[in-house]
Amino acid sequence: MYSKIVTRNLYRSSRLWRKTAPEKPAALGTDKVQELLDNAASFEDVRPHSEQDRWATLPYVDGTHFNRDQANKSIRPKIDPRETTIILFPGQGAQFVGMASRLLKYPGARDIFALANEVLGYDLLKLCLEGPKAKLDQTIYCQPAVMVSSLAALEQLKEERPNAIENCFATAGFSLGEISALVFAGALPFDRALRLVQIRAEAMQLASEQSKSGMCTVLYGPDARIGEACKEAVNWCILRGIENPECKIANYLYPSCKVIAGNEEALKYLEANMKTFGIKRIKRLPVNGAFHTELMASAVEPFSLALKKIKIEDPIISVHSNVDGKRYRNAGHVLNQLPKQIVRPVKWEQTLHNIYERKVGDYFPRTFECGPGQGLKAVLKQVNAKAWDSTFSIQA
Repeated sequence: MYSKIVTRNLYRSSRLWRKTAPEKPAALGTDKVQELLDNAASFEDVRPHSEQDRWATLPYVDGTHFNRDQANKSIRPKIDPRETTIILFPGQGAQFVGMASRLLKYPGARDIFALANEVLGYDLLKLCLEGPKAKLDQTIYCQPAVMVSSLAALEQLKEERPNAIENCFATAGFSLGEISALVFAGALPFDRALRLVQIRAEAMQLASEQSKSGMCTVLYGPDARIGEACKEAVNWCILRGIENPECKIANYLYPSCKVIAGNEEALKYLEANMKTFGIKRIKRLPVNGAFHTELMASAVEPFSLALKKIKIEDPIISVHSNVDGKRYRNAGHVLNQLPKQIVRPVKWEQTLHNIYERKVGDYFPRTFECGPGQGLKAVLKQVNAKAWDSTFSIQA
């Protein structure tokens, strides 16, 4: 019965998109700024006209997890923690060619990809399965790919462990994954959120093209001077006439590991002087932009314009924000806070502390990482090993 209902609703939603979904992603370049803003400003919400239509843009139907009392489960359920769950969603960088192949045996997962193809205007599933890798790794493609694969992975979780969805009381996602979490929590409709991600990816790709920049993972010891290193890297750029120099922590992962983003010259400075500042290892990430820094500022406006066109609902369960690690209070909070994430660092370590801190001797909820890779599970082990003991990966 579930499959029939979700198929009908997914395809009703896709028909609504036939008039607005682009045939192909817009070409990017400095001359596309105004077009991107115009597209975001004209982004419209699909408003349901009946109770049946209410589910047309959601990948889940009544009877799964949308009929619980948020007040009782928004922070800590007053039941045995082992009977509750937390679901985490990965972000950009988790993608790989062949992802989602193991999900195709689940009808709901196939339906979600079918709707995604309608919304995006190209065959996302084929790109996930066959690549090429160079194309899948591009921001404009990998962000939708990771989001859809993550939500499709929930279909496997629903089939194999239905109680994991029913008993979920909190969710969070890393960067892009936060939008996946908001869809799961019922705050954003699936198709509108996917189009929002497409606009986000286009805007971030465009911002990346304005200056040569990147990101790197930094491992260091207790005596390292990361803040000083970033300041000196900026000074180095200023002396060489680099416009809008930037070098800062973009992702807080765990106590001895951060991701630093900035101008190409700033990252080269860090690599050349790592021992001076007590850095043990630096590894470049395969991205072409300094995400979660002010170099992404031009992406905020189109994203905000598009977000304002969506009818945001109060999250049914607690969703934690990357900006400060705290849970969203309501729909208005989502509207105001989510755009900040593009230029603010991802405070993932702080988020995990907020979600998993327990008294000594308390049990932990089960955690499921849904999406490609197992990166979030690995980070959780470094932040809270006891919580990691009951963590599982539902890989796309």
